[in-house]
Amino acid sequence: MRYRKLGSSELNVSVVGMGTWATGNDFWGNVDDNESVSAIQAALDSGINLIDTAPAYGAGHAEEVIGKAIAGRRDDVVLATKCGVIRTENDFIRNLKPESLRKEIDDSLRRLNVDVIDLYQIHWPDPNTPLEDSLAELSKIKDSGKFRYLGVSNFKPSLMDKVREVFDLVSLQPQYSLLHRDIEQEVLPYCRHHNIGVLGYGTLAGGILTGKFREIPTLEKGDNRDKFYNFFKEPVWSRIQKLLDVLRAIAEERGKAVSQVAINWAVQQDGMTTALVGAKNPKQAHANAGAGDWELTDNELKRIQDAFDQHIKKSA
Repeated sequence: MRYRKLGSSELNVSVVGMGTWATGNDFWGNVDDNESVSAIQAALDSGINLIDTAPAYGAGHAEEVIGKAIAGRRDDVVLATKCGVIRTENDFIRNLKPESLRKEIDDSLRRLNVDVIDLYQIHWPDPNTPLEDSLAELSKIKDSGKFRYLGVSNFKPSLMDKVREVFDLVSLQPQYSLLHRDIEQEVLPYCRHHNIGVLGYGTLAGGILTGKFREIPTLEKGDNRDKFYNFFKEPVWSRIQKLLDVLRAIAEERGKAVSQVAINWAVQQDGMTTALVGAKNPKQAHANAGAGDWELTDNELKRIQDAFDQHIKKSA
């Protein structure tokens, strides 16, 4: 496994991190908690040290599962969670009010069963709360020793500028994959310039970039990935399959999984620190971690870019 320094922090994080939205068991179909615990432990055994979660994942359920999985192994984990999004039965509510933040941090510490969180991230901007008020409260929480470093998720450079007036901002967590590359224009250059680490989520685009789907899947009840990602419909679906043909060819040539090709593509882009990838069972966790043991060649990266330009970019 390869490791990188996260921005200006002292945290060394694996280039493949464990994402745990599915672990919340309320958005990505049925997930067995025991399998989730085993998957997290398998990830750690495979060299992954960054575990990323949020209270919004299953209204705290993902944090509880992680707390069980890392019991006795706290020193093996760079633990990242978030604040500012409250999960209700039917929605995700953005709330960065100071009183909510005070409750959220204590709830997360209790569910995770830890004394301190390594990376505390603002999940989404809250348009109804002045960011200055939120940052002032987060500064007090940090001073109390409840988290070590602050990161943000889904923030634009203009908002990151405001955060940087108060905090040493160490990371951004945006959506990023071979199929979702919006951050390449402004966000990645901004983060490179200001030494802000980037933890990309959605690396496998809802599972499409694993290459396992040859046809548009019929998703089980409760699996809402097609509502979060716009790749599960025509005509984009067929164009993605042509891109996947190139990823499959490279995977076969290297004796690797297609998913590892997609993960490596993401973490080898300039400015990226880590690709966050979910796993519902130990087999998936081991496979994801395997991407951290090798790299794509310049020629392979060019083949992927050429296929993207031909089948995705020009058709967008």
